Amino acid sequence: MNKQIPLIAIDTVSDPEGTTSLASHGGEVNTQKIVSQSLYASRKKIYVRKITGFFQKIRAYSLTILLLMYFTFCWFTVGGEPLILFDIDARKFHLFGAIFWPQDFTLLAFALIISAFGLFFITSLFGRVWCGYSCPQTVWSFMFIWLEEFFEGSRNQRIKSDKAGLNLQKLLRKTAKHLSWLLLALATAITFVGYFIPVRELIADIGSLSLTSSWAIFWIIFFTAATYINAGWLREQVCIYMCPYARFQSVMFNENTLIVGYDKQRGEPRGSRSRQEIKSGLGDCVDCQLCVQVCPTGIDIRDGLQYECIGCALCIDACDSIMKKLNYSTGLIRYASEKEFETGKPQRKFDAKTIAYAALVILSVSIFTLLLIQRPLLELSVMRERGALYQENGMGLIENFYLLKVINKKEQAEQYILYIENIDASLASKNLLKVGPGEVKNFPISVVMDPTNISEPAMEIRFKLQEVNQEQASVTVNSKFLGPINDW
Repeated sequence: MNKQIPLIAIDTVSDPEGTTSLASHGGEVNTQKIVSQSLYASRKKIYVRKITGFFQKIRAYSLTILLLMYFTFCWFTVGGEPLILFDIDARKFHLFGAIFWPQDFTLLAFALIISAFGLFFITSLFGRVWCGYSCPQTVWSFMFIWLEEFFEGSRNQRIKSDKAGLNLQKLLRKTAKHLSWLLLALATAITFVGYFIPVRELIADIGSLSLTSSWAIFWIIFFTAATYINAGWLREQVCIYMCPYARFQSVMFNENTLIVGYDKQRGEPRGSRSRQEIKSGLGDCVDCQLCVQVCPTGIDIRDGLQYECIGCALCIDACDSIMKKLNYSTGLIRYASEKEFETGKPQRKFDAKTIAYAALVILSVSIFTLLLIQRPLLELSVMRERGALYQENGMGLIENFYLLKVINKKEQAEQYILYIENIDASLASKNLLKVGPGEVKNFPISVVMDPTNISEPAMEIRFKLQEVNQEQASVTVNSKFLGPINDW
């Protein structure tokens, strides 16, 4: 009887026949078959089946409203100014009748914070409702799918067409589909650029073929290509592999979060049957695969909670349509919490995480509102002339030069008076400044001072800018007045 020697060191040796030998130094040799497996899974095209139902009506309304807002808001004006325009060249941003400047960056930061915490709060309560009903990737993907169905037919017709060889009818249908995709992508890109360049000017330049802005041309081409590729070709790949939200959403989920789920207790075991036939021992799921056929990410919701699920509820409407045909109660696939699926009883309560998100949203909104109310409509910045300290003018006075930048955030022109406070100095230039509505204007000024009043080489000087018609509207800025050392 041979005694098996324990392996001390194991080496892996491959041979041409696809076997691996586990060899020991002085031990036995075991051989096993290698099964090679690729780390990359090639994409399988998803043919989304059309379905109607309660949640699809909600999506139709939400998508219509969102698309109307997107394609029309850049055309609206308030008091002659665009409703929404991010004028980067002029460094001012029009938002619903108000003008914001780069100096208002704090407001933008808090707006983003509110959006983030708001998304976290909604996700902790209702799961990926943003992805299913509001995400631009979802909105444009559904539009592209609708165009695909319009030109190429139903799901079964598209599958049959792709399996068949190329013919004239197939070529014409696919050409029309891709042209419609490109036109929609182009309209999307022009509208997007229209939020940064006045859209009427942009359309006029495009219509006259005189679009001279290289950046405008670049971004129109870029967003046309991005929309066409993302919504037409990548689709679910963006949601599964590119979107970070799909990866960190589980951090915000809890056992009470509403998700799209399958009721296993009621549905299992699965089995097919006719309307008249009722098989004992089977659950309500008839294994029709309709929930899989309508899923835009290609998952089977019956396998449990998956990060690929975008919460679009297509599978709910599909399953409900089958349940109604069989005279079963609906809700085999429904919106419910994991705890509800486990216990079978509706249970909704707020956990500490959800309460914390709500508190952060309220705090952020409060701070944002306070900053918005207290936002100054007049701003002043003072810069000394570069490369010059001071000079002595013809009258023997010490003269300093400054550049004042005045921002009038109001919607009407204003006049301001400039004063010098805290030192015995005077303006050698005019002190009445006029600034137009929403204008940033630079004023070069000079300040003179008797050298006998200069006590140190760098004295603090305070500029005060006051609105002519409103004494309370004023702003002060400190700077330095440079001069020679006084020997008196």
